[in-house]
Amino acid sequence: MKTLIAMDAGGRMVLRRSVRRSLQSLSSILVNLLAVSCLSHAWAAEPPVEDRALESFFQQHIEEWFRLRPLDATRLGDHRFDDRLDDLSPSARQRAAEQTRQTLADLPRRVSRSDLSPDAQVDYDIFEHELEKSLWLTTHTRPFEEDPRVYNDSINDSVHLLLTQSTLPRETNVANVIARMRQIPRLIAQARSNLRNPPRVLVETAIRQNRGAIVFFESDLHSIAQPTSQAEALAAAVRPVVAALRDYQAFLEEDLLPRAAGDWRLGQERFRRKLELELDAGLTADQVLAEAEAEFARVERDLYVIARQLWSQCCPGAVLPPDDPDGRQSTVQAVLDAIARDHSTPESLVADVETTVRQVREFLAAHDLLRLPDPDRCRIIEMPEFQRGNSTAYMNSPPPLDPRAAGFFAVSPPPADWSADRIRSYFEEYNRRMLHILTIHEAYPGHYVQYEYANRHPSLIRKVLGSGVYVEGWAVYTEQMLLDQGYGQGDLALRLTQLKFYLRAVANAILDHRLHCSGWTDDQAFEFLTRRAFQSEGEARLKIIRAQQSSVQLSTYFVGRLGHYRLRQQIQREMGDRFRLGRYHEAVLAQGPIPMKFLPDRVRSHLDLPR
Repeated sequence: MKTLIAMDAGGRMVLRRSVRRSLQSLSSILVNLLAVSCLSHAWAAEPPVEDRALESFFQQHIEEWFRLRPLDATRLGDHRFDDRLDDLSPSARQRAAEQTRQTLADLPRRVSRSDLSPDAQVDYDIFEHELEKSLWLTTHTRPFEEDPRVYNDSINDSVHLLLTQSTLPRETNVANVIARMRQIPRLIAQARSNLRNPPRVLVETAIRQNRGAIVFFESDLHSIAQPTSQAEALAAAVRPVVAALRDYQAFLEEDLLPRAAGDWRLGQERFRRKLELELDAGLTADQVLAEAEAEFARVERDLYVIARQLWSQCCPGAVLPPDDPDGRQSTVQAVLDAIARDHSTPESLVADVETTVRQVREFLAAHDLLRLPDPDRCRIIEMPEFQRGNSTAYMNSPPPLDPRAAGFFAVSPPPADWSADRIRSYFEEYNRRMLHILTIHEAYPGHYVQYEYANRHPSLIRKVLGSGVYVEGWAVYTEQMLLDQGYGQGDLALRLTQLKFYLRAVANAILDHRLHCSGWTDDQAFEFLTRRAFQSEGEARLKIIRAQQSSVQLSTYFVGRLGHYRLRQQIQREMGDRFRLGRYHEAVLAQGPIPMKFLPDRVRSHLDLPR
C-alpha cells in the first residue's frame, strides 16, 4: 500500500474547471467531503471552538505544504496545484523543513490541547508527532542524496495519477500533464545534482523503474490520454521528456551505478529511533523482535498441524516424514508445493483476481462482518511497468480530498523478459489460493474498505496523517478473521496458505531488525526466508531487496496485526454476549487510521453509540 503525507525517507495550476472552482479553498473541499459521507453517523454536531482552531491551523499548514509539495496535493486529491511539479533542490527542501519546524513551534501557541475534545486531543497528538518525526527524518536520513527512486516516483506519479485518478475533465488533466512534463527535465537535473553516494541496490531498482518510465511516456501515456483534442501538444511535450529520461538512464547506468557504494543499513541507533517514531506504539525495537520471534515459532507449529492433515491428499502414497525439525519443515514444504501447482497464467491473472474479488465481496455481503462502501469505487488494473519491481500487488486507495475518485487494486504480471522457470516460480508463489488472501489484504475488507471508511471521517488530520501500523495491521488481521468466519468453507489448503502469508508478515519484522541491526548477510536472510518462512527463491530475493530499501516499514504489518488482534480479544471478552463482530469492525474503522495506542478508548466510546 501507498503512504500519504508521511514525510519520511521512503516517501510522498490552480483548478481550471471554472473561476469559482479555481478559487475553492481546502476548507470548502472538506465541506464537500462531509456532504457525501454515507458511513458516518455521529459527526454532525458543531465541533467545540478549540477543535475548530486545531482544524483551521492544520488547514493552514497543509495549504503551505501543498504549495511546497504539489505532488502530495495530487496524491491526496486536491487538484489546485496539478500544473506544478515539486522543487527538490536543497534550498526548496530547506524551506519545507523550516515550515515544519515553525509549525511545530506554533502548535501549542495556537491551540490549547487541554481545551480540546477527546477526539481532537488524539488529532493534536497525531499532528504533533508527525511534525516531530518529519524533523527527525530530515536530520537523520538523506533520501534525496541517497535514493534515486524518490525522483522516479515524482516523475511518474505526477503524470500517471492525473490521467488515471483525477476526476477533473480529461482536457484539464491533459493540460496539467503537459504543464508538468515541461518541468520534468528540471527535476531530472536536480536528481543528477543531488545524488551523491547511494546504495547500489537503490540504484539498480531505479534503473529498472526508469526503463519502465521511458516505455510509459513513449507509448502508454498516449493511449491513456485518449481521446483528447490536445494530442499534438501532448506529443510535442513528450519528446523532450523521453530524451531527458534516456539521458538520465545513461547517467544512472554509467555514472551513478559504478560509484554507488553507500550503506543501506540504518544501524542500531537510527533503526531503533526510527522504529519508535514510525510505530508510535510504545514498543522498542527489541520488544518487537522478541514478540515476532515468539509468534514465528507459534505459527510454525500451526503450519505443521494443518500440513499433516493434508499430507495424504497432497502427497498420496508417500510416507509422512519424521516428526523432528527437518521432517516438519519437509512436510509443510511438500504440501505447500502441491497447493502451489494450481495457479494463474500471465494471460489470466487479472481475470482471476476479478473473480476472486467477486467471491470475497459476495461472502462479506452475506455475513454481518461490516458494511461495505457504497458506491464501490475499487478498480482492478494491471500494474504499470514503471511501478513493478518490489511487489506483486498494491492498493492505491481513493484520495481523501477527492470524494469522487476511484481506487486501484493493481496486480503485477511477470515482466515479458522473464524465463519460463522464473514465471512458473512466480505463479506458484502467488497461486490461486494465495490470490484469495492477497485480495482480502489489499481490497476487501482490507486496504480499500479501510480507506473508504477513513475518507469519510471528518478529521482532516486523520485522513492525511494515517498510521501505517493501523493500516497494515488491519489488512493482516482481516486475513485470518475472514477464514475464521467461514470464508473458503473450511478449505484446509486455504488455511495453510493464509498461515504462510501471515508467517511472512511476522518474518518481515524479524528480517527488518536483523538486516539493519544484526548485520545479517543476504545469504543469511535468504536461508531464513526460504527454509523457515517457506518463500520461493524469487519472492525471497525481492523481499531482501525491499528490506534493504525500506527500513522499518516491514515491521508495521506484524505490530499492527498484533494490536488489532489483541484489542478484538479484549473488547470481545469485556462485552460477552453483547459483542457483535460487524459492529466492532465498524467501530474500529470509524476512527480513521489512528495510532493503535489511541484505539481502545475511541472504539469503546463508539460502541456506546447506536449502529
